[in-house]
Amino acid sequence: MKFSVLITGCSSGIGLEAAKRLQTLDYLVVASVRTESDVEVLKQQGIKHVVVLDLASEESIKSGLNSVLEITGGTLYALFNNGAYGQPGAVEDLPTAALRLQFETNLFGTHELTTRVIKIMLQQGYGRIVQNSSVLGMVAAPFRGAYNASKFALEGLTDTMRMELSDTTIQVSLIAPGPIESQFRANALKALQANINIAESRHQKGYDEAIERLSNPGPASKHTLQAEAVVAKLRHALEAKMAKPRYFVTTPTYVADVLRRVLPTRLLDRIMRAQGS
Repeated sequence: MKFSVLITGCSSGIGLEAAKRLQTLDYLVVASVRTESDVEVLKQQGIKHVVVLDLASEESIKSGLNSVLEITGGTLYALFNNGAYGQPGAVEDLPTAALRLQFETNLFGTHELTTRVIKIMLQQGYGRIVQNSSVLGMVAAPFRGAYNASKFALEGLTDTMRMELSDTTIQVSLIAPGPIESQFRANALKALQANINIAESRHQKGYDEAIERLSNPGPASKHTLQAEAVVAKLRHALEAKMAKPRYFVTTPTYVADVLRRVLPTRLLDRIMRAQGS
């Protein structure tokens, strides 16, 4: 039997690399994207099965999952919840509508899709759910409040779900990447410019630094890894007899895990503030 896997957020970065790599390993990969135009782009890159599934739309989630099940024959071995984006901005400058949209994609849509998939997995008697979180789901950072909040929430929801599914054959894992080569920063820059009134903010210096950082086409830091580093952890979560509850990717994530457990809060705040906007 080919192991079938649905991957969200495959237009670029981690999702695209995961779809390409798992397909070469003979998985039945179904990649999801938000728009029809992205479907054609992925098919031109060799991805056989691509569906439209917009995590900000309940109707799109429903129809997208139906399309997935038509491809897989009604079953699904694994779900990799990768689709997400970052909304930068100081909390005081963040419109509630922008925060709500951040949660629609990064949490509510993921939750809607996951609960639908759990029902399928319980009926078939097996399954793996892998959530792509972030180092910013572990520690907070200035100007990342919306993204922090969505990923902190995802981690809490996933921890609870893992415990509640412990009496079933469904295994649940979290992957927490740090800086990874992707379109994440370019998309974050668009969200910053679209939703934050920079001109009227007291955080001009911070926004200037953020725009410079997000506009940089090179690696985000010396610790930046290729998306393949995440896919390696994903493979373990999919293939190990007993998947780990958590996987860390990149040095900053391992360091953050230690610091949040051993440092006083104010000292950790000082360290994270020093990372810049």
